[in-house]
Amino acid sequence: MVQEQLIPRGISDERVLEAMRTVPRHHFVDHALQSRAYGDFPLPISSGQTISQPYIVACMSEALDLKKDQKVLEIGTGSGYQAAVLSRLCQQVYTVERINILLASARKVFDQLRYFNIVAKLDDGTLGWPDQSPFDAIMVTAGGPDIPQPLLDQLADPGKLVIPVGDHYLQTLQLLEKKEGEITLRQLEKVRFVDLIGQYGWK
Repeated sequence: MVQEQLIPRGISDERVLEAMRTVPRHHFVDHALQSRAYGDFPLPISSGQTISQPYIVACMSEALDLKKDQKVLEIGTGSGYQAAVLSRLCQQVYTVERINILLASARKVFDQLRYFNIVAKLDDGTLGWPDQSPFDAIMVTAGGPDIPQPLLDQLADPGKLVIPVGDHYLQTLQLLEKKEGEITLRQLEKVRFVDLIGQYGWK
């Protein structure tokens, strides 16, 4: 996966590549799909959601340029795979999921793998996690019409936020950077994510 999918497409951060090598992706998919877990495509999980293509996981992780002492917020726990990769790159991951069955399954895998620096809760992810803010980095793993204001408010300065923004069918992966009170925005990739549902997302 790393040698054939990630490195040839320009993923070069050695810490991200090592995280992708070490996190066992097959633990995060249904048993029937485990033989396809490392393929170059997203896979379905329960409740109509997906586990992202490995390249997209690596791309979003690399964009945040994480340091070991940082605190990260993830919106959309899903299978838990992206949170697991982030947990190898930073000090603490806070992840929010709105679907209880997904949250319970992800928590079980985190415990099995002994990834104890991940804290997860059931909530509307578009509201962020104000009690634990500010966050050095925020990653949103669902596509919304705009960047939710609560997430901007909870991003540290300096800080980075990566989110797919667009319509229901196609989004652009955007990297927002906050530095000395200024906001800069960079477009990365065309992507297709499930909908970001919530007060500051799709209704």
